[in-house]
Amino acid sequence: MRAVIQRVSQASVTIDEEIIGKIDRGFVILLGIHEEDTKADADYLIRKIPLLRVFEDAEGKMNQSLQDVNGSILSVSQFTLYADTKKGNRPSFVKAARPETAIPLYEYFNEGLRQTGLTVETGKFGGDMDVALINDGPVTILFDTRDK
Repeated sequence: MRAVIQRVSQASVTIDEEIIGKIDRGFVILLGIHEEDTKADADYLIRKIPLLRVFEDAEGKMNQSLQDVNGSILSVSQFTLYADTKKGNRPSFVKAARPETAIPLYEYFNEGLRQTGLTVETGKFGGDMDVALINDGPVTILFDTRDK
């Protein structure tokens, strides 16, 4: 799994002019699921993300986690994180998991984050979404479970 984590002061997902997910301070997570990913990959991210210390403490150091600041998550599925751009100019997405594999893993990932006590809003899997965010910092972190 690839997760692009962006620290935000606010974010939302809109489909057909209707906001379907919205958060204030927290993380926007763009989640790409590889064809070979399993629940173990999701479990790794579920353990790491809530404790990721990228929020400033009283001294201005990135020393607090999402849980420490009572932040929320806006989770958006994004198969394009597995784009292969080595040949030609049109990306290939063959390594991205097909919906029958990706949807249950995406839902498992989101529910796992909720089980940690975090508020998790989502986009719509496979939907044509408008994602709006104010990147705080900016702080952007990349996790790839194939690199752990």
